[in-house]
Amino acid sequence: MNTLSKAALALALLLCAGSALPQYPSKPIRFIVGFPPGGSADPTTRIIGAALAQQLGQPVVVENRPGADSAIAAEMMTRQPPDGYTIMFASNSAMTAAVALRKNPAYDPLADFSPISMVGRATIFFYTHPSVPAATLKEFIEHARANPGKLVYGTGNPLSILYNVQLMNSTGISMLHVPYKGEGPLMPDIIAGRLHSSFLSQGNAISLAKEGKLRALAVLLDKRSPLLPEVPTIAEAGAPAVTVRQWAGIFGPPKMPRDIVERLNKEVNAALKRPDVLEQLQRYGYAAEGSTPEGLTAINRDDLALWRRLVREAGIPLE
Repeated sequence: MNTLSKAALALALLLCAGSALPQYPSKPIRFIVGFPPGGSADPTTRIIGAALAQQLGQPVVVENRPGADSAIAAEMMTRQPPDGYTIMFASNSAMTAAVALRKNPAYDPLADFSPISMVGRATIFFYTHPSVPAATLKEFIEHARANPGKLVYGTGNPLSILYNVQLMNSTGISMLHVPYKGEGPLMPDIIAGRLHSSFLSQGNAISLAKEGKLRALAVLLDKRSPLLPEVPTIAEAGAPAVTVRQWAGIFGPPKMPRDIVERLNKEVNAALKRPDVLEQLQRYGYAAEGSTPEGLTAINRDDLALWRRLVREAGIPLE
């Protein structure tokens, strides 16, 4: 056999061997979310998961692993095989807040994960129950000042805790805090008036505000949201010192192969450009925003530094 024939045979064997290798993905993908059903994270994960399933040709199975401000899900992810068959939807509750609020966090958000892509930024509104005699945020602040320690606010995650800490520290008001394991469990109490206020990304809270069952006084964005365009930004409403913003992204376990990361990044960014996905995400208060893996790392790093500074300045004791 001459040299040319040998080379052709070697190439043919190589191609045959390559075609025998399983192509990614060749089986269902687990999509972990660290929050319970009922909040905005769960439906957002399911919207993106459904789009990825269509594009990848494999089922994407959403799995809720709530607890410890989604740190339980994040810690679990650090122990998963880096084969691309387990990924996680994570907000900065898990990737910055849960770390910045703990003395000895169980993981390093910058070293223990494979960043895939940003998903977007949540539209957070400050809501009150209609029984609170305040039609604006300034009136709410005045009412809280006149009734120190009498108003009760609820939080479903560490982000909401810091929003309220910034609001109280910057305005001199004092309120009682009731923490919940996610926004979903919080909703019945604010609808019933057992809570007076809350910062929420909860999608159906917008519908409740339109129905008059809740009152939206401000939005945590730099410009007004098309979801409730009549509601002023937090700065317009008189509380410019509330500066924390909520974002979410998709992460994999540490040391995922670059080709799998790039494939998932490509598909996530393609999903975030689909009109059907954009429309559904907006209903749940997410402004879609993709990124490169490196872009997600930069956002995470900068946000973690901001959180650590704000926690220190606010004097929040570490858990």
